[in-house]
This record gives sequence, C-alpha cells and structure tokens, in this order.
Amino acid sequence: MSSSAEAAVVVYTDGACKGNPGPGGWGVWMVSGTHEKEMWGGEPLTTNNRMELMAVIQALSVLKRRCKVIVYTDSQYVRKGITEWIEGWKKRGWKTADNKPVKNADLWRTLEQAAAEHQVDWRWVRGHAGDPGNERADGLANRGAAEVG
Repeated sequence: MSSSAEAAVVVYTDGACKGNPGPGGWGVWMVSGTHEKEMWGGEPLTTNNRMELMAVIQALSVLKRRCKVIVYTDSQYVRKGITEWIEGWKKRGWKTADNKPVKNADLWRTLEQAAAEHQVDWRWVRGHAGDPGNERADGLANRGAAEVG
C-alpha cells in the first residue's frame, strides 16, 4: 500500500465475537496517503481475543514491502501482549508468569513474525468512544462475524 518506506501506513484493527466463544469477526481499515483498504473475515467458533489478533495479522500480512506502520487497536491484550508480555512468554517457553500455557500462542507467534517485517508503532485507542477509525474497524469486524454467524 505504501509507495515509500518513509510513508506511514495507518491501520485500525478490531475484533468482534457473538458469544465468547462463538461466531467472530475481524476488521481492518488501512490508510496510506490517498489509498484506503478495508478487510474483514470471520470464524464460526472463536474468541474475541483471537479475532483481535487476527485483525492485526491480516493487516500486516498484506503489506508488500517493509513499511512504517501505526497500528491502532482497542485491545490492551494485543498492544501489551506484543510490546510487553511476549518476551517473557518466550523466555518461559510460551508459559505465563504462573506457568500456564499462553493462550493463542499460535497467533502470537504469527503476529510476532508479521510485525518483525515492519517498523510498527503500537497505539491503543478506547473502543466504542467515537474514534472514527476504530468505529470503522469495529463495523468491519461485526460484518465478518455476521457473515459466519
């Protein structure tokens, strides 16, 4: 999406789940200069956290070259997981601080690999608080959930 490695790609991501677990969806709205892209998808039986992770994975995976990326997520689980918790999980062999298996370790590994391809600035935004990008990603995530539910 970015014609220059210097131009930042702005990404809004969100996940949704109707029941937890239940039918879920992920949504992405990406902007780079004058270019925009919307993506969404879903799974018939999943969790909200898996859909939050999947949204970011899908966004980073479509970028064709190394980019500066600003990711906005309303999920502290995603933001803190990738910026704070993941190093400890890896050191403990994908175990939490209380020695339990890390939930969604498959997606965390995929996200870590996808993020390593780019220069990512992880930002948290309050969900359902009127942020236009977050509201758009939320609508796309709900669309993904509705299509599989």
